[in-house]
Amino acid sequence: MSNNTVEALRARYGDGWRWLAVTTVMLGTMATVLSATVINVALPDIMAEFDIRQGTAHWLATGYIAAMTTTMLASTWLLEHFGVRMALGCAMLLFSGVSVLGGFSPSTEALITARVAQGALAGLMQPMAMYLIFRIFPRDRRGQAMGIYGMGVILAPALGPVLGGFLVDHFDWRYVMFAPAPVTLLGVFMAWKFLPVPVQRPAPYPFDLPGLLYLGGALLLGLDALNRLQAADGQWLTIVVESLGAALMVTLFGRRQRRARHPLLRVQLMRRSSFLYANLGALALGLALYGSTYLIPLFVQTALQFSASDAGLLMLPAGIALGITFPIAGRLADRFSARSLTLYGIVAFGLSAVLFAVSDLSLGFVWLAIWAVIGRIGLGFMLPALSTAALNPLEVEELGAGSSIINFSRQLGGAFGINLVALTLEYGDHVGPVPALSAFHTAWWLVAGLVLIALVPVLRMPR
Repeated sequence: MSNNTVEALRARYGDGWRWLAVTTVMLGTMATVLSATVINVALPDIMAEFDIRQGTAHWLATGYIAAMTTTMLASTWLLEHFGVRMALGCAMLLFSGVSVLGGFSPSTEALITARVAQGALAGLMQPMAMYLIFRIFPRDRRGQAMGIYGMGVILAPALGPVLGGFLVDHFDWRYVMFAPAPVTLLGVFMAWKFLPVPVQRPAPYPFDLPGLLYLGGALLLGLDALNRLQAADGQWLTIVVESLGAALMVTLFGRRQRRARHPLLRVQLMRRSSFLYANLGALALGLALYGSTYLIPLFVQTALQFSASDAGLLMLPAGIALGITFPIAGRLADRFSARSLTLYGIVAFGLSAVLFAVSDLSLGFVWLAIWAVIGRIGLGFMLPALSTAALNPLEVEELGAGSSIINFSRQLGGAFGINLVALTLEYGDHVGPVPALSAFHTAWWLVAGLVLIALVPVLRMPR
């Protein structure tokens, strides 16, 4: 174990060791975010093979995000008891196995179960990556490190549809489940070599299992109620009961977090205004990222009749733009206020959503790609800025909890963003079983409005 202390790693690999560690955690993040988004272009083929409607198929995306959101706060306990090397390495190994099993799913139920298991493991992995970066880099270089790491968070959903479209068109939809496994297996090897062991651990304390169950119950009931609203006839009693159950679970979770000695959610951090406002901005980021990544492939394939490959290629220029934007935005986050950078990002993404909302059938591939580029540049400015705003003021011993909370906020926005988009499409105009162009326009206006509302808390962040 002593061979992987921070001092031993620095002596073995030099100052560049930090970037080897960043590459390691970025692999895990890319695999998890890739898995969250690559499924989208495969949905039409999955729906055809298993004979299911969009209301069921969207659980392949939402179930993943819901499970990820539920387990994110649990990563604090794992980090403090096992350290980032052991916890992240084991999570990536399990993720690889679940991905392979999911690719062989014989039924919709088995496939959704595999997606939920993937999401639960992904939720444990993502906060660990951010924790490591803020633990091993000094404050004046964390923005730069987040800029490099963030390429994995945002480039993966941009490149996911490209990879997914290629696999669906040239092989089979099952390969989109297999795709992340080689990445996470490489991550296991690199974690063993490049991630540090903890110098010391806090005294062992019990895991807040009741808090996790309350949170999971709230998300499950709330998201299922939203899902049932897509075909509400004859289900209103179930929808009302689930909504009340979700509200009860939220109440119990809040009470538990206030009274527990070691709560799942460190409430005291949310009492700091800068941390609170950054988390509200992260909610908007999650909604924008996952809502638009779910909507763009479905929009161009269903309303504009693009192939799966063309839908994926539409996002490729956006991925390239992000690759350029992220390191720049990360460096700017070390020099300028997170408030200004986040405002620029929100306005750029809002403009992109509005442009999609007014697009018609005559608009060409190039213009749609430009709209996507504008939105991704906006997201590229938001992530490093919000992360540094939330975590830089924290003490070292608070970084694990802080990274879990801001990742949780981003994923919570993503979970409900996808559901709100799916609900809007289902209640919009249809041409047969397919949402009409006007339904997609309404969904884009919804995404634009919800993201622009985030200007209110962001304007209250410190300059």
